Amino acid sequence: MPKVIQGKSFDGAEERARRLGLAPLLAELKGILTDFELLVEERKDSNGGAAIRYMVDERFRRSQGWVNKSSGGVDWTKCHTVNGTNVCIGVEIQLSARSDLLIVDVAHLRDDITAGQIDVGVIVVPSDRLAVYLTDRVARFADAVRAVERARAEDLPLIIWGIEHDAPGPPLAKQKTRQGKVDEEG
Repeated sequence: MPKVIQGKSFDGAEERARRLGLAPLLAELKGILTDFELLVEERKDSNGGAAIRYMVDERFRRSQGWVNKSSGGVDWTKCHTVNGTNVCIGVEIQLSARSDLLIVDVAHLRDDITAGQIDVGVIVVPSDRLAVYLTDRVARFADAVRAVERARAEDLPLIIWGIEHDAPGPPLAKQKTRQGKVDEEG
């Protein structure tokens, strides 16, 4: 099973999540990200990140209560009620796109936090080690931390998790472009 092996919290996000009663949603999120088999070929640039993204999105779809915004906003959100108060987390999944798109993810989370739609934001990326085995320029944990700092968003309740694969396996398929060529960015 994959593991969350890297993590960083900004602006007391983990404490805020605990205090607001979001710990069960974070535990559920961790289960979505880790309770399946993830094997990759352990060779530089040999796996498509889009295949991992597809697996993770399917796990969200099968889990109850997660709402997906396909474009222009936070990827997945879920709310629950604690003592009559609705509390929510928002999750940005960045497993297959270029690292420079992390700034957009931070902006989506910032917008939803400041609008009061979510209380804590989570960014999920490949660990620094897993990213080496994915296609070129994919985001990694260190990139996500830098993106939060570059966006001057350290004062937002954000959590970054870096996931690691289980073990070596066959290569994960890379995406094909419209012209039928393999997209090296996954």
